[in-house]
Amino acid sequence: MGRCCCRCCCPRGLWMLSAPCCDDRRMCVCPGPRRIGIPVRTSSLPLFSDAMPAPTQLFFPLIRNCELSRIYSTVCYCHHKHICCLSPHVPQSRLRYTPHPAYATFCRPKENWWQYTQGRRYASTPQKFYLTPPQVNSILKANEYSFKVPEFDGKNVSSVLGFDSNQLPANAPIEDRRSAATCLQTRGMLLGVFDGHAGCACSQAVSERLFYYIAVSLLPHETLLEIENAVESGRALLPILQWHKHPNDYFSKEASKLYFNSLRTYWQELIDLNTGESTDIDVKEALINAFKRLDNDISLEAQVGDPNSFLNYLVLRVAFSGATACVAHVDGVDLHVANTGDSRAMLGVQEEDGSWSAVTLSNDHNAQNQRELERLKLEHPKNEAKSVVKQDRLLGLLMPFRAFGDVKFKWSIDLQKRVIESGPDQLNDNEYTKFIPPNYYTPPYLTAEPEVTYHRLRPQDKFLVLATDGLWETMHRQDVVRIVGEYLTGMHHQQPIAVGGYKVTLGQMHGLLTERRAKMSSVFEDQNAATHLIRHAVGNNEFGAVDHERLSKMLSLPEELARMYRDDITIIVVQFNSHVVGAYQNQE
Repeated sequence: MGRCCCRCCCPRGLWMLSAPCCDDRRMCVCPGPRRIGIPVRTSSLPLFSDAMPAPTQLFFPLIRNCELSRIYSTVCYCHHKHICCLSPHVPQSRLRYTPHPAYATFCRPKENWWQYTQGRRYASTPQKFYLTPPQVNSILKANEYSFKVPEFDGKNVSSVLGFDSNQLPANAPIEDRRSAATCLQTRGMLLGVFDGHAGCACSQAVSERLFYYIAVSLLPHETLLEIENAVESGRALLPILQWHKHPNDYFSKEASKLYFNSLRTYWQELIDLNTGESTDIDVKEALINAFKRLDNDISLEAQVGDPNSFLNYLVLRVAFSGATACVAHVDGVDLHVANTGDSRAMLGVQEEDGSWSAVTLSNDHNAQNQRELERLKLEHPKNEAKSVVKQDRLLGLLMPFRAFGDVKFKWSIDLQKRVIESGPDQLNDNEYTKFIPPNYYTPPYLTAEPEVTYHRLRPQDKFLVLATDGLWETMHRQDVVRIVGEYLTGMHHQQPIAVGGYKVTLGQMHGLLTERRAKMSSVFEDQNAATHLIRHAVGNNEFGAVDHERLSKMLSLPEELARMYRDDITIIVVQFNSHVVGAYQNQE
């Protein structure tokens, strides 16, 4: 266990160093159920009547960068079991980036707090507030989006019936992004999820720009020439993409000209490289080139800067933050998945007996991937073999081994210092940007190059789930596919309820069966597959059933605590047209 920046007191009376909930936080907090003392006149119970002694550091814990809203100035203490001691589902590390302990700040307890407790009496029973089912539905459905694809789009019969997407934030603001678009000058659809870290600037930029880079990479030479000639003569451009976006999914208007100029430079280079002799375009190569070129442009824009102070600060924020990406390109029966980082693509396959199986179409780029570990060690000298990955993180800091942005893991030390010194004051005063990772000898340590997987669709391939790691941290891939499959088909295989070794009374079993029946009630009817999946991801109990009380509690968590229990969740569920896929197979 590593050293924690504050010590968490376990209810068993043991000191826990680096509890799972606070392993990689600048501010270490045990986020278990807490009581907040409420002054009342009639109570005769003292504040610490049923709590064990706790150090003064626990009375005013640092919560999300010293934001103590909702805690106010009353004394809070740990009651019963901390979640970090109780729940086996809380991952050991929540944040992708571990700030250096030198920059951790601490809140000091109020002076003479004990005098305050002597003067008043406090109620010992916490008040419970639960959201109603309509309120839960309102939160879950706030960001949902659905799109049904026309069976014939004027070029070809689409193998995609449509898609559902949704997001549930844990960070404030949410650091995840999503994108979906139809390619207008070529065939196929693009869908992707983007998981940001160290802020949302990079994930926002990648969600806006990456599909344009992919679409341009797929264009034939003649179309590229036509677009360039239109720009030169001032004529209207051919539309490249038709976006399918939720109203909350926005574009940065201030940076649109800068982004367009970088994209134009890219297609001009493609025109120069391609003489038009070859008409075959390799989708895999196009995806790889688009990912790498966008990351290169993000880096170059930050180095060059911009006369506009707002834009200059924006491009630097994009470059110094980071984002992973998982993108699917569907064209007929050809499915390509390009992944950079630890988001995932999962294919839902319906077997002949009606059951569901999951086929993984992406690999996580982190310490759990042995091939990634070997790649990193081969790219750097042997004397760095023990330092390039420490505590399952890149240089001991970053969880994903591939990402956009994150120039702190790509630029030389001299370049970082030069850009920071010449940058705006906000950047120069930021301790994070000035901090150099330890054992930083042979950059770059990080790449945005994706790993591309190809799959030829079959009639039994019913849907594709693209999701950020916030989903996969809470649910197993087989459960994800089963829940979505049963939702889409309306067929629920009533397997015997598994209690997993728990001692269950007859009354509890009756309650579980009642909950199962309640799944089919109007309260839990979702019109969006991604929403249905998020409901299960957040509200499932130990028996695999949606527990409204648990769901209500998780959705009621204040911003200061939500990130300690879960990550942002972003999901896209793509449904395939089995009849069209089968017709493709019969033609061949």
